[in-house]
Amino acid sequence: MGIKLADLITLSRVIIAVFALAILHNEKLRLLAFVLTALVIYMDGLDGYVARKLNQANPFGAALDIVCDRIVEMAYWIVFASLNWISFWIPLIFLIRGNLVDSIRGFAQSEGYTAFGVNTMMQHPINKFLVSSNFSRFTYAITKALAFCLIIASHCYTFKHFHLSHIPQCLVYIATAFCLIRGIPVLVEGTRFLRKLT
Repeated sequence: MGIKLADLITLSRVIIAVFALAILHNEKLRLLAFVLTALVIYMDGLDGYVARKLNQANPFGAALDIVCDRIVEMAYWIVFASLNWISFWIPLIFLIRGNLVDSIRGFAQSEGYTAFGVNTMMQHPINKFLVSSNFSRFTYAITKALAFCLIIASHCYTFKHFHLSHIPQCLVYIATAFCLIRGIPVLVEGTRFLRKLT
């Protein structure tokens, strides 16, 4: 069984992201990093579209997509912090929240529940809206995407006349708030799965 096109797009996204982040230290290459970051974000939606269009959607592809999303997201936050473009505590929040939520979702999955969709582990309507609704997921994704692109743009000579410094930082804080707001309901509802382990 060969690798599927959708999975290839998913894996390529990680390689392109790592390359984009590797060239950020060079001011002359930051515009290229900006373009590559926009491509990585576009590919995040493209892999799912291709999987559905070519009937390649499967549990492995879904898991690979989640893993690659986490790798790309954390890589950007960590590199931005290492360049002193954002505070060091931002990646810490995303890392801790991501590990806690993924662990709880793993327990829920063993009980037959999913993170999203019909069999979602979220039972309370407000928690469902905060975690699983298309509005919440889309807004969170767009906020992070804009934050990544505009953080790089604010350090590009090409965009220096746009005075972008405050906008990306606001987006970083909004994305961090979203991260916490969407994580807390998972932790609250996840206690019922954790109780079964004790």
